[in-house]
Amino acid sequence: MKRLSTADAGFAEAFRSLLLDRDTATDVGGAVAEIIAAVRARGDAALCEYTATFDRQTLTPETLCVPADEIAQASAGIAPELAAALDLAAQRIEAFHRAQMPSDLRMQDAAGVVLGLRWSPLDAVGLYVPGGKAAYPSSVLMNALPARVAGVGRIAMCVPCPGGVLNPLVLAAAKRAGVTEIYRVGGAQAVAALAFGTASSAAVDRIVGPGNAYVAEAKRQVFGRVGIDSIAGPSEVVILADADNDPRHVAVDLLAQAEHDEAAQSILITTDAAFADAVARAVEAELPTLPRRAIAGASWRDHGAAIVARDWEEAAALTNDLAPEHLQVMVADPASLFGRIRHAGAAFLGRDCPEAVGDYVAGPNHVLPTGRTSRFASGLSVFDFLKRTTWVEADRAALGEIGPAAVALAEAEGLQAHARSVALRLGQGPSP
Repeated sequence: MKRLSTADAGFAEAFRSLLLDRDTATDVGGAVAEIIAAVRARGDAALCEYTATFDRQTLTPETLCVPADEIAQASAGIAPELAAALDLAAQRIEAFHRAQMPSDLRMQDAAGVVLGLRWSPLDAVGLYVPGGKAAYPSSVLMNALPARVAGVGRIAMCVPCPGGVLNPLVLAAAKRAGVTEIYRVGGAQAVAALAFGTASSAAVDRIVGPGNAYVAEAKRQVFGRVGIDSIAGPSEVVILADADNDPRHVAVDLLAQAEHDEAAQSILITTDAAFADAVARAVEAELPTLPRRAIAGASWRDHGAAIVARDWEEAAALTNDLAPEHLQVMVADPASLFGRIRHAGAAFLGRDCPEAVGDYVAGPNHVLPTGRTSRFASGLSVFDFLKRTTWVEADRAALGEIGPAAVALAEAEGLQAHARSVALRLGQGPSP
């Protein structure tokens, strides 16, 4: 891991390097474009060919979709404690996202014009669920439930099944979230199918859910044809922790992000150098005990960092520069310190509120902006599955109040038909 101190002469350059050290973009644009073109041209046949090549699974157009009895059988086979945990998570996610639902707007201004804004759900959404290094039933809940709460009528889910293996808990999560349209397809080909449709599945209006570099690039290329949530990068956490914390707790919290992916980033910021050393030792002690120690070890070695700041004001400023996906604030007064931080995808306040609880059961969404994009982006919510339509209602008297200004502006722009469409109603237009 990198060890930095703001008191060091070379800190600014070292910190800049830390901001840039995960710039591992892979040029897969050409390959993805070929896949998308093939799916557009040959539909289900191309999906089956790519699935055989990449996932070692032989499918026909008739077996692309997972049948209802397979979903039901997988759900019934889940251990009772897991089913209960899944249900608790779903209840909490549903409740938090239901509380986000906005109200329509209607107002009448001084000119007598009635103005409004109406919210309505998307017709169809595509959900991509990773199925490579790990299966994520929590991702199913976090993506599907906000769409369901928003009122989306159709949710189509794609999940890769390497070797033909489909995680039963993923199917159980889909069933709990009300998703019944599930396809055994992954990668860029799945994104293409969702965006353009095939004989076996209709196109959707927005695609959400994380994936590998090929999935991310495919989402980038189909954006505009459909909406997307974001171009997700590797996971990340910044932990602000004082010396009153248990070093092991902080170490495990750092490793919880590191075990996601070799490119994940875990950063500790503290004001106590001795505590930073204690956490680093605890990480090294904990690593060998983890089943995913190779992944977590590579992440911590290549991208992990401990930064010693002069004070918490400086620590907050560093956090705003990092603009992390996840933020843990483990100090005596976490709310006060959090108040100084403008950029974070999601924050977890207190010594006993680890980010991991947010991945599963807290309620807010765990699909969050990565790669410093929390400077301008937000986590997934019901708003990603809603659209706004504004409306205006005006009678002749109301148009008389505001119409002359519209005529003047239209004429200034040289758009005479615009001007005339208003002027005629005001009795000011030229004779036919």
